[in-house]
Amino acid sequence: MRPVVRLLPLPLCIALSLAAHADEDRPENWSLCPVQDAVPVFANAPSPVGSPEDRALQDTDLACDSTEGVMGGTVVCQGNVTLQRGDQFLQADNLRFDQESSQYAAEGNVRYQDSGMRMVAQSAHGDQTKDIHQIDDVRYQLIERRGNGGADSIRMEGTQGALMGSTYSTCPPDDRHWELRANRIDIDTDSGFGTARNATIRVGKVPVLYVPWFRFPIDDRRVTGLLYPNVSQSGRNGFDWRQPIYLNLAPNYDMTLEPRLMTKRGLMLNTEFRYLTPTGSGEFDIGYLPSDDLTSREHDDELAEFLDPANRYPLENRRKDDRGRFRFLGKQNINRAWQARANINWISDPRYLEDFNNNLSSISNYRVNSDIGVYGRGRHWNAGLMADYYQLADYTLSETTLPYYRLPRAYYNWEQSFGRWFTAGINAEAARFQHVESDVRPGGSRIDLKPYVSMPLGGSSWFITPTLAWRYTGYQLDQDLADGLAGTGTPETSPNRSLPISSIDAGLYFDRHVKFRGDDYVNTLEPRLFYLNAPYRNQDNLPIFDTGPMTFSWGQLFRDNRFSGADRQTDANQLTMAVTSRLIRESDGREKLSASLGQIRYFEDSRVGLRANSPVLESGRSAWVADASYAINDRWNIGASYQWDPKSRSEDLASVRTRYLIGDEGIVNLSYRYRRNAGNGEDLLEQADLSFLYPISPSWSLVGRYYYSLLDNQLLEGIAGVQWDSCCLSARLVARRYVRNRTGDMNDAIQLEIELKGLGSAGPDTESRLRRAILGYYREDLYLVPPPEVRSGDDDSPDDSP
Repeated sequence: MRPVVRLLPLPLCIALSLAAHADEDRPENWSLCPVQDAVPVFANAPSPVGSPEDRALQDTDLACDSTEGVMGGTVVCQGNVTLQRGDQFLQADNLRFDQESSQYAAEGNVRYQDSGMRMVAQSAHGDQTKDIHQIDDVRYQLIERRGNGGADSIRMEGTQGALMGSTYSTCPPDDRHWELRANRIDIDTDSGFGTARNATIRVGKVPVLYVPWFRFPIDDRRVTGLLYPNVSQSGRNGFDWRQPIYLNLAPNYDMTLEPRLMTKRGLMLNTEFRYLTPTGSGEFDIGYLPSDDLTSREHDDELAEFLDPANRYPLENRRKDDRGRFRFLGKQNINRAWQARANINWISDPRYLEDFNNNLSSISNYRVNSDIGVYGRGRHWNAGLMADYYQLADYTLSETTLPYYRLPRAYYNWEQSFGRWFTAGINAEAARFQHVESDVRPGGSRIDLKPYVSMPLGGSSWFITPTLAWRYTGYQLDQDLADGLAGTGTPETSPNRSLPISSIDAGLYFDRHVKFRGDDYVNTLEPRLFYLNAPYRNQDNLPIFDTGPMTFSWGQLFRDNRFSGADRQTDANQLTMAVTSRLIRESDGREKLSASLGQIRYFEDSRVGLRANSPVLESGRSAWVADASYAINDRWNIGASYQWDPKSRSEDLASVRTRYLIGDEGIVNLSYRYRRNAGNGEDLLEQADLSFLYPISPSWSLVGRYYYSLLDNQLLEGIAGVQWDSCCLSARLVARRYVRNRTGDMNDAIQLEIELKGLGSAGPDTESRLRRAILGYYREDLYLVPPPEVRSGDDDSPDDSP
C-alpha cells in the first residue's frame, strides 16, 4: 500500500560532527577492533540503495502483518512494520498513525538504517504536520566511518533538534577506552552547527576534559572557530602553547591564525591564508616573533662565538631581535598548455632555520630558495620563463657562497620522431646571472643551444641508438668578470664555445627459464655499451655560473657530460662497458636478484676541468661501479653499492643496506655508508643507521633509531620509544636526542602523544617524526613512493615544532 506517512528525519548529529575531526592524513587502523558492531546488521533489512540526496524524489513503501482502521481516521499497523524509501529503512513492532492530526507512534524494537548509520530505539512518536519527532532510548552505529553511541532521547522540530544524555566513541560498547558524554546537544541543520552543554571526555572511567559549553560543526561546511591546541614542554622554548583559530572568510578562501606562547621566547603569531579559484590556488604562510627572548638570553654567548678567531663568522649573520618568516606558494593556469607558479620564501636572519627546526635535513640547508615563472608543456615540447633568488640560511657562511641567481631564465626543449628511423630535438636556454654580492662576484648572460638527431633502432632483444649533437654556448660578461677570467691576457666580454658530440648506446637482452629452490624464474643477461666522443675545447676563459662536477655513479656511466650546467662540456673519447643480470620470479614478477657492474674506458686524457688548474682525467679505466640487491625471502632483502678505483687501489664508495619485515607491522632497517673524495683522497662521510619498529604484541611495539657518524664520532639522532595501540586509543612515548645546530650541539626531548581514534590527539606529533626517521614505519613506504605533491622549497620551509 502507499501510505501518507514519511520516514523520520534522522540527522547524525554529534556522531558525524565528532568523527569529522579525525585526522585524514592516514586512514585509522581498526585492525584490533572486534568484528561485531555496536548495532548488529538487521537480518531482514535490504542493503541501502542510493544516496541521501535521492530521498526527496522517492516514495515510501509500507508493509506489515495486519492493518486496522480506528474511528477518527487512525491507521494501526501491527507486526513486522517496515517502511522503506531509497537508502532508508525503518522497522517496528507496531505503528499507529492519525491521518487527521498527522500524529504517529512507533513502538517496540524500533530499528532504522540508511547509508550512513544503523539505530535501535525503544519508541518513536511525533507530529508529521508540525515536523516534530521524538525518539527514546537510542543506540546508534555509524557505517561510513567508525563510531557508536547512544542517547536517552532525541527530539527534532523541523531543522532544530536536541539530544539528551548522548554519548559517542569509536570503541566497542563493552570496552570503552574513551567516550565523549554530553548532558544536552542542540542541533541546527540549517546553520550546520551543534551546541554541546556539560560535555566530558573520559579515558576509561576517568574524566580528563570537561567543557561546560562548546559549539561545533555537524556537516562538511567550513566554519570559524577554535581548532585543537598543541601543548608541549621543551628546554629551549619552555612551556609551549599553540592555539589555531580558523576563519572561514568565504567559500573559496580562508585563514588560520595561530598565536603561540613560548614562556622562554615570547609570543609568536603564525598566519596561514589559502585561496582557491577555478584556475588556480595559493597559500600564504607568515610567522612573526617580536623581541625573541632567545636573542637576548644568548646574546653574549653568540657574540663570543662570532668574534672567536677560530670561527670569524660574519657579524651580520647574528640573530635579529624580531624574528619572522614569509612564504607564498601558488599556481595559476593560463590555458591548457601554460601555468604560472611561484614559491617565494623569506627568513629574518640566517639562524632562523636552525632555531625553528629540529630535523637534520632542514638544518643542513644553507640557503632558502625562491622562484617564480611561467611554464608550458605540449606533446613534444616544454618551456619556461622564470627567475629565482637565494637567501643565506647558514650563519657560519658568508653571502658570497650563495649561487648566482637567474634573473631571468628562459628554456625550451623539443623532441619529435620523424618517420620510422629518426628523432630530432633541441635543448635551449638563455639566462642572466647575478649575485647578491655583485662587487665580489660579478655576473653576465649566457645562451646555450644543443640541437641533436638520433636514430633509435631496436627489436625485442636488442637496441642501438646513435646520436649526433652540436653544442654552442655563448656569453656576454660584465667587465669585472671578464677581467678576472683573463688574468694577464686580453679580457673577453663575449667568449663562446661550440663542439660536436656523438654517442652510440647499444644493448642486448638475453633471458632463460631457470628453477631455483623449487620456484620458476626468468634469468636475464643485459650487456650494454655506450661510446662517447667529444673533441677538446679550451674553456678556461668561460665563467662558472651554475656548473659543478657530477657525482660518479651508475647513471654517470651513460651521460654525455660529467658536469652539471652548461659552463663546462667534457671532452671525451671513451667507452662504457656494463652488464646487468636479474632473477625474476615467474609466479608474481618479483625480482629475486639484481646485479650490475660497469666501468668506463678512457682512450684519451680528458683535459676539461672546472677550473684552469683542475687535474686532468687521465686515460685508462674509471672506478668500477657495482650495485646489487637480493631478496633472501619475501621478508628479508639486502642491497649493496660499491665503487673501486684501480688507479688508487681503494674504494670511493661503499654502501650496504638491509631490511627485514616483522609480522604485518614491524620492520628493521640497517645501513652503512662510506664515500671518499676521489680527487684528493679525503673521507667525506662514514655513517651507520639502524632504525626499527618491533611489535611485542598486537598492542605493544618498540621504536628506535641510532644514526651515527663514524667519521666524526658523533651521534646524529637517537630515538627510543614505546607504542601502545588498541581498537580506539593509542599512545606513543618517545625519547629523542638529536643534533640541533651546525656546531654539533645536542638537544634532548621526551614526548608523549595520546590519540583518541576518530576524535583527535593530544601532545606533539610524534607519529610524523617517526615516519621520517624509520623507513617503512607505515609499511606503504617500502617502495619509496614519493608524496603525492612534491613542491620546490619544501626542505627550506621551517617546522615550528619544539
